[in-house]
Amino acid sequence: MIELAPERIAAEAGAQIVRAGGEGRPERAEIDSREAGPGTLFFGLRGEHAEGGDYAVAAVAAGAWGVVCDPQNAEAAAEAADSYGGGWVFASDDPLAALQALARAWRRELGVPVVGITGSTGKTSVKDICRAILPFRTHASPENFNTEIGLPLTILSAPPETELLVLEMAMRGLGQIAELCEIAEPEVAAITNVGPVHLELLGTLEAIAEAKAEIIGGLAEGGRAVIPADAEALRPHLHDRLTTVTFGAGGDVFATGFEPADAGIRTVIATPNGRQAFELPFTQRHNLANAVCAVAIGVALEAPLAEMARRAPGISFSRLRGELIELPGDSLLVNDCYNANPISMRAALDHLASIEAQGRRVAVLGGMAELGPAAATYHREAGAYARGLGIDAILGVGELARDYGPDEWVPDPEAAVEVARRLIGDGAAILVKGSRSVGLERFTAAYARAAGEQR
Repeated sequence: MIELAPERIAAEAGAQIVRAGGEGRPERAEIDSREAGPGTLFFGLRGEHAEGGDYAVAAVAAGAWGVVCDPQNAEAAAEAADSYGGGWVFASDDPLAALQALARAWRRELGVPVVGITGSTGKTSVKDICRAILPFRTHASPENFNTEIGLPLTILSAPPETELLVLEMAMRGLGQIAELCEIAEPEVAAITNVGPVHLELLGTLEAIAEAKAEIIGGLAEGGRAVIPADAEALRPHLHDRLTTVTFGAGGDVFATGFEPADAGIRTVIATPNGRQAFELPFTQRHNLANAVCAVAIGVALEAPLAEMARRAPGISFSRLRGELIELPGDSLLVNDCYNANPISMRAALDHLASIEAQGRRVAVLGGMAELGPAAATYHREAGAYARGLGIDAILGVGELARDYGPDEWVPDPEAAVEVARRLIGDGAAILVKGSRSVGLERFTAAYARAAGEQR
């Protein structure tokens, strides 16, 4: 529930009331008219191929609490609301700016701490871990709601009883994280790492570090920055007006080692406030690093270590990120196809190599996008790294994947299924990894279905 009066919504959004509706408050904001219905405040955003305001009438017809759209469509929506017997109608020359301004107002109304998380890899997993272990009524970004549209939608879906907002912030160019910080106004800014992601857009690692560091610049005096201990490129962006918590080897918060446990791994995490044993429900070493980052965020928020450890077994990850799928014939598939870059690719290959398997270890790899002129080199290095780990076979999917030097290559996920059935036998460990643009989730679904039909 967005507990703001309609007049306040108009004022905060910089919009005009064209038609007054009924009593009550909106429950959430929505930008897809197909999802509009009772309780929704629909924003008709301008897109590349469509004017969202053109769907305001449909949102009103679906019973939306209200709509925010361009003035021309607002008049039509008001007429429709008269016919359908309800609905507030607000006019705005810039509905996206209205959405963002209203989100900032609701964030201030909630008055709770806000954690912003960015990084080249791991930000979604760190967010997922924070949501599980931080002992607050935490509202967090769902899946990839981490853009100038998704972030304000996340804030506006936060219920009034929220005690902490954990917001993921994506970056594709300079100025974008700064824009998100203007909306979210974080008190804690966490950077998971800085690596060769978006090189095609930003050109150098230094430029990537500068873009990521915008989240530090978004902190007010007294804010808390959580950064990797080894991220030297971020040091120039720190200052004495902030509290800095470092994590990882040589940092303020670090894991002292780990060992297998029944459901995953057991580790002791050292912090400035003491040491605490954690049992974590996963085996990937890169997720141990993500857990350490999340604990560092907890330290920045003064969350009790023992309580974070008590909640740790309940950690679960967003879909397509290291999802484990058991297949017939005692095979295990690691569905990690949400995205890929050189850092996350190496981490995923390390995990594949660590899995105990009676049969072959096979990597089904799509290309890594947005790596710029060095893309072929990064792909060759990843292929060589897999060979060095003893991965039995690489199946490349898509044009960029040719540069892995794969044992087999196919043009698309659908073609990969039959080839994979030849490469993979019983007792196998299978990694599926690639940039989202490759669409490897289609391979996973089809291969799992085919494996079941074989039995």
